[in-house]
Amino acid sequence: MMATIIPDMRDHYPVLLTEIISIITPQYGGTFIDCTFGQGGYTKRILKFENTKVIALDRDLESLKKAEEIQKEFKHRFLFQNIKFSELTNLKLKDENIKGIIFDLGYSYTQIKDPKKGLSFETIGELNMRMGINDFSAKEAINNLDEKELAQIFKYFGDEKDSNRIAHNIVEDRGTRKITTEELVRIIESSKRKKNQKTHSATKVFQALRIFVNKEISELIYGLINAAKVVKKDGIIAVVTFHSLEDKIVKYFFKSLSENKSISRYMPKGKEKVNLFKSINKKPISPSEEEIKQNPPSRSAKLRYVIKKEDFYNFETDILEKFDYLIKIENFSKKL
Repeated sequence: MMATIIPDMRDHYPVLLTEIISIITPQYGGTFIDCTFGQGGYTKRILKFENTKVIALDRDLESLKKAEEIQKEFKHRFLFQNIKFSELTNLKLKDENIKGIIFDLGYSYTQIKDPKKGLSFETIGELNMRMGINDFSAKEAINNLDEKELAQIFKYFGDEKDSNRIAHNIVEDRGTRKITTEELVRIIESSKRKKNQKTHSATKVFQALRIFVNKEISELIYGLINAAKVVKKDGIIAVVTFHSLEDKIVKYFFKSLSENKSISRYMPKGKEKVNLFKSINKKPISPSEEEIKQNPPSRSAKLRYVIKKEDFYNFETDILEKFDYLIKIENFSKKL
């Protein structure tokens, strides 16, 4: 879960940029956290407004190059941290007026096409998929997890209908040959009962492996929880998702704390519960036709946002219990 998908290496298209700027209103100043800095699209636009400050995070160390460029121009208004966004609460934010927190859960063209990262099924060579600050690679997962575990990863993280067949054939083949990116694509294509003319056969399995290797489920859940802690009252949390599993998690978290009465862990007994968030739009915001023409991969983007209405730092949420079955699948990694 990094920065926006873009169609050309020379151009950068931060998805739904106009809509996000209109929501977080940086023209009124304040500190904003760009949780998925990437190539700095959102950050650069926010810093155009005076009296703003941006704290940018990215687990991919490659983003440091772009961050250093921005740092030269905005020495006192920009800070970059090479950390996961789930570690938001490790930042020293006590004196910061956090008015907005942005998550863009897509990937950039440069990340996808980087052969060292091995994110794409078009890559030649060793499976990797590590985005930075990782404990294991896709190669280790493919070669060490059992058939049932692989099948569950493909099914729940990639919505792959042929997950069982693909997992079985991987386990069969890995006993006699090295599973490279090309070999994995061959196994997937030979395992598919029905080919999709619009989407490459390997798309869902590669998505599932990327989510698993980077622990994107727990990363997102803890990122949302910690964002809700550090954003100030009347501040905004905005999230751009690119696939249904991410959107399901974000939708549940926002809805549960907007419609079900929330309570601070330190609120006096007997005090009436209140909603932590206010949700403005029930349906997500989608890119315009014009934006999709400029940046076709943006067509799958969905933007959801909420306003924090109560100044709780610690609050009750059941999101970990709700998606416990996904976290258990992530925990297959403990044997790697």
